[in-house]
Amino acid sequence: MMNRLKEKYIKEIVPSLMSKFNYKSVMQVPKLEKIVVNMGVGDAVQNSKALDNAVEELTLITGQKPVVTRAKKSIAGFRLREGMPIGAKVTLRGERMYDFLDKLVSVSLPRVRDFRGVSKNAFDGRGNYTLGIKEQLIFPEIDYDKVAKVRGMDIVIVTTANTDEESRELLTQLGMPFKK
Repeated sequence: MMNRLKEKYIKEIVPSLMSKFNYKSVMQVPKLEKIVVNMGVGDAVQNSKALDNAVEELTLITGQKPVVTRAKKSIAGFRLREGMPIGAKVTLRGERMYDFLDKLVSVSLPRVRDFRGVSKNAFDGRGNYTLGIKEQLIFPEIDYDKVAKVRGMDIVIVTTANTDEESRELLTQLGMPFKK
């Protein structure tokens, strides 16, 4: 049983991108490499329980256990020492990556309040796309009553595309709702 999005990619998107960008080989067609979901937990400095909640929520959302990220530098103003745990991140590849993107595009993003589409300007120049989400409540797995604090997260979609134009076309065909 292949993922719905991966099947669509192989059957429809690859041929359409090949004709649009005049690729000679199927291997030139840009594809998704990985999706990194990162959740910074600033209040983990005072409250270590906050980090546990964030890890739990990320596990529910992505279906994979996150890695705890630690501070690289000490910053006195934030009462932060080097090596203190300050966030959690998950790197998704393969089936889980397609499952997550499918869920993000078809279920979660439409649940954002006043949603008009995601920004077209969040590409990094090398074909990767970054998306910020203000609250974790848009994911169906999160139970509204059990949320202690509303947290945002960053979602980075890494593709093998060489240019932003190729990457944008790939993501548009995968169903990413860009602003008109």
